[in-house]
Amino acid sequence: MLLEGNTANTVGSQTLDLHRTCTKASQIFSSPGESVILNKDAVKYGELIVLGYNGSLANGDKGRRRSRLALTKRLKANGVKPDVIHHISTPLVSKALSNKGHHSISYTLSRSHSVIVEYTHDASTDMFQERAAKWRTPDGLMDGLTTNGVLVMHPTGGFSEDSSPGVWREISVCGNVYALRESRSAQQRGKLVENETNILQDGSLIDLCGATLLWRTTEGLRRTPTLKQLEALRQEINAARPQCPVGFNTLVFPSLAQREVVEKKQPWVYSNCGHVHGYHDWGFRKEKGGLERECPMCRRVGPYVPLWLGCEAGLYLDAGRPTHAFCPCGHVCSERTVRYWSQILLPHGTHAFHAACPFCGTWLTGGHEQIKLIFQGPVD
Repeated sequence: MLLEGNTANTVGSQTLDLHRTCTKASQIFSSPGESVILNKDAVKYGELIVLGYNGSLANGDKGRRRSRLALTKRLKANGVKPDVIHHISTPLVSKALSNKGHHSISYTLSRSHSVIVEYTHDASTDMFQERAAKWRTPDGLMDGLTTNGVLVMHPTGGFSEDSSPGVWREISVCGNVYALRESRSAQQRGKLVENETNILQDGSLIDLCGATLLWRTTEGLRRTPTLKQLEALRQEINAARPQCPVGFNTLVFPSLAQREVVEKKQPWVYSNCGHVHGYHDWGFRKEKGGLERECPMCRRVGPYVPLWLGCEAGLYLDAGRPTHAFCPCGHVCSERTVRYWSQILLPHGTHAFHAACPFCGTWLTGGHEQIKLIFQGPVD
């Protein structure tokens, strides 16, 4: 995959493995605490944001474990490109691969035929880094897919207020774009999509079969709300002194730093109707297994959950007021942001696709993915 506007600099020539990325990020990515500080003139391509962590990992972003990773141009390119291609019998594969002076990949086409591609240094690319489908291209080169696939989706209309979801595609080892396989690990590749590109653009999603990354360009990040702006929106809501319509106590959204710790004055919502209340312990419906409650305002029955402001600014499409929430998790952000992410079906497992809250990863189920919040008082 390539970076938009930097077509000579690859983001990944073979595969991006987030399971290793999260623990070995400093070996794969230039993190904000390293090259950006060590080299003030470094060119920053943008940032990869891991969906589902709401701005930081559970125990905080420490060392190599981060929820967002900055990509900067290396001082010396470390990319490779195909050089020599060997067509040999399979028993000779191990001998050919024993040469440690060359980086090579072996493709076994049959019991008696293998192709070994030797790679040489490519000064024009940066690399940020298989029983899988493989084939020979019309020009004689080898190509293939990773075992479970590297999937990419480019948004339609960029990542802005007018954005809409694009179509998920699979990227081959050589960077070609294909329609999705019948299942994630099927041996038969999808159809080649010749009129689409692997160049990442602001808002592109990369799915690695277990983790999904959002790519934000440097220019795109400049347009996102800052944490200070999100904090100002939080204070604006609290300054309006919203009240619980039953208990008449004032509700207060907790600070952005106070995550997942329910406070006494925290607002709660009936996610089927949107009425915001303070916490109370009545209204349980036994026929629902005690997991749902009846709203005292409109009598609708549904989940009753605390509200949390979304803290990962890179997921916002705009800096609009936080008036809507994802269901059933209760993460709050602007209306456009909620509507956009509610339309995106993220890959899950080998066959399924589900909409999910980008802040926490909770599935948005039941055809009721988001709700407009109804406050008692001047906030509404």
